[in-house]
Amino acid sequence: MQQIKGNKPDLRQTGLHPDFWYPLARSASLKKGQMIAVSFAGEAIVLARKKDGDVFALEDRCAHRQIPLSMGVVEGNRLKCSYHAWEYEDTGRVAKIPYLVKDSPTPPRCVRSYPCKEAYGHIFVYTGDPKKLEQASFPELPVWQRADFKTMYFEREIGCHYSFMHENLMDMNHQFLHRRLLGGLKPTLIEYGKGENWVEARYRFESGGKRKIGADYLMAGSKQGTTSDDEDTMTIRTDYPYQTLALQRSGDQEPALHLWSVYIPVTRDQRVHKSFGMLMIKKPSIPGLIYLFWPFMRWFTEMVFSEDRMAVLAEQQAYDRQGGDWNNEVFPLILDLRNVLICNGIPLDKAD
Repeated sequence: MQQIKGNKPDLRQTGLHPDFWYPLARSASLKKGQMIAVSFAGEAIVLARKKDGDVFALEDRCAHRQIPLSMGVVEGNRLKCSYHAWEYEDTGRVAKIPYLVKDSPTPPRCVRSYPCKEAYGHIFVYTGDPKKLEQASFPELPVWQRADFKTMYFEREIGCHYSFMHENLMDMNHQFLHRRLLGGLKPTLIEYGKGENWVEARYRFESGGKRKIGADYLMAGSKQGTTSDDEDTMTIRTDYPYQTLALQRSGDQEPALHLWSVYIPVTRDQRVHKSFGMLMIKKPSIPGLIYLFWPFMRWFTEMVFSEDRMAVLAEQQAYDRQGGDWNNEVFPLILDLRNVLICNGIPLDKAD
């Protein structure tokens, strides 16, 4: 693996590698007979749900006059362009041009189709090299299916390079940013490991002062045994290109909270991305209690994220204003994370 020297190569000029499965929309946002426009790094894609409920993904352009297919309609199991009513199958093949005389051959024009899967309440699309599809492993989230966990979903568009999000979550030393919400919660890095495509860190959390009630509700889970916070641990892992977090309370046999997230570039310059996340929280032993506290937990997590969002937007603005990366990063964990993101990504000048 290459090593970063200073801030070269520039992480913010590294694009997210397309040869992976990425969620581009929530399943609930796409009803039968409808379509929605999405994007991966400036690549316009239309997601359409057939009458039979299956979803497919195509380039969001008509091969005829190039207007977005997402402006059209879904009829049966086909997508019809709103301009001249050209009809497309889920393979991207032009199936019908209505104004041509009967038996006229349709032109050998088609648009790209993308492999598509629905899982975990999301629509995943493979955006990369079709020849590498079989090697692209699909994310596995066994906790998502467990009845003793409830999932909170997140989908947000943020005006910064996706790498700022990886760094923000991995570096728990920024908890001072959340002092109003989390009080004196103090993180200590216990250990971390690294590989060619992953970095994993384990932190211990201690109360350095009065802890806010919001932290207790979010982190309560199924806490058993001791009431000490001394051994509350958090494991954060970037397993390129995905990121996970697991929180285990003292006295518990397994984590009470799991987070899975991924950051999808929207624009071609990748200065805007969409964060997709699933926060899976273990239900307390008292039946129905989690539903009572769910609105507060949602509010609390949104407040924490709003502070993180403020920070990463400021980082992107500084990068743009300075015309480059002036960061003086000193945390070895983050330097190794930057290596993983650079070595597994693709330079933006080669991403087209």
